[in-house]
Amino acid sequence: MLAFDTATPAITVALHDGGTALAESTTVDARRTGELLAPGIAAVLAQAGRTVAEVTDVAVGVGPGPFTGLRVGLVTARTFGDALGIPVHGVCTLDVLAYQTLQNGVPSGPFAVATDARRKEVYWAEYKDALQRSGEPDVAHPSLVQERLAGLPVAGEGALLYPDAFPTAIAPRHPSAAALAALVLLKLEQDPSSLLVPEPMYLRRPDAVEPGTRKRVSTG
Repeated sequence: MLAFDTATPAITVALHDGGTALAESTTVDARRTGELLAPGIAAVLAQAGRTVAEVTDVAVGVGPGPFTGLRVGLVTARTFGDALGIPVHGVCTLDVLAYQTLQNGVPSGPFAVATDARRKEVYWAEYKDALQRSGEPDVAHPSLVQERLAGLPVAGEGALLYPDAFPTAIAPRHPSAAALAALVLLKLEQDPSSLLVPEPMYLRRPDAVEPGTRKRVSTG
């Protein structure tokens, strides 16, 4: 299984054989997603000694995340699926970060995940535990999220960017493609219907918008 996520500044790619991650590559650079994803895929295939033809499934993080970076990952995932005739499985990126708390010592009780949404906002969701989200992901100013969470521990980069709003930051900071693959495999075994179609989860309009109709200029 080839897994990757581009919903955050971390361009993370992994190759998983169903039992363990064979290789993983992660680079944090929000401005070069389009440049770094393909080399990351090539690197993990080479490191694992596998070829593209041996990939049987693709797992991809569907966000939420900024428009451009997220689109790169989803288009790449769908291209792989179409070209190889293999299934593409989507997972909420916040759920991947929540699942990774299992590797870092699960919080004793509910917690939240928050990632950078830019514009001084965060994408966030609350969790009952590492595998159960309490509601739908949302985007909001950190102070508004703080009121909702009432001091709960918070994983993800959002907690580190806004420490006044989220004083109890916990690991991880960025999603891991190896964890993404492991989560997809778990869902395929326990509840395949919980997997998402590989469509981007946008919680607001993109920063760039098409220009409106030009006004006519009067000549007289």
